[in-house]
Amino acid sequence: MLQHRFRPVARVLTQTLQRGDLGRLISASARIYNWRSQSYYDQPGRGTKERDGGGVLLTQAIHTLDLLISLAGMPEEVAGWCATSAMHRMETEDLAIGVMRFADGSIGSINATTCAYPGFPDGIDIIGTKGTARLDGGSLHWQLHDGSSHVIEDEDKAGGAGVDPMAFSHHHHRALIVDFLEAIDKGHKPAITGREALKVHQLIDALHRSSQAGRSIPTASQA
Repeated sequence: MLQHRFRPVARVLTQTLQRGDLGRLISASARIYNWRSQSYYDQPGRGTKERDGGGVLLTQAIHTLDLLISLAGMPEEVAGWCATSAMHRMETEDLAIGVMRFADGSIGSINATTCAYPGFPDGIDIIGTKGTARLDGGSLHWQLHDGSSHVIEDEDKAGGAGVDPMAFSHHHHRALIVDFLEAIDKGHKPAITGREALKVHQLIDALHRSSQAGRSIPTASQA
């Protein structure tokens, strides 16, 4: 469920980039500073490869990373470091840091964790030749070199970054489901196709493989 693309602020940022308001992309980065107590991982199977398939990247960060890909494109090469910190007893990673290089030469970073008490809104930073945009949860701020400044706020800014991982509305989930059902009824592609949804999984897999290999590697789509 890659619902972040359906956030109103995400759609505004997408339109801003498509119009070229920020200019040519220089850097695109993602911040996922969540908090999960040990009791969260004490639930049977939570944080295991067998049940969850992965840790913070696959379970929490995937939504923001998918949005980043939709905005900046798929990275060409990544270098990642994944770890299980002293904060949690779990099989998979609760801390992941990566750097990315895109085909156009722009670069960026990924910082994802469930160790950041008490939890903060997920964020994306886009730097272009004409300005900078900063997305923090349901808030979007962008400033241009011509001196103009813009702020957009979602009506519903609740998130699941803190103690209660279910503290979010389902408005964006509902919008995704409606889009999918309309695609079936009208015979056109949904906003997020199966191939498009696979990109974030390829990115996460590349970060894990890079961490294990101790070197940067091309993403699966570029291999």
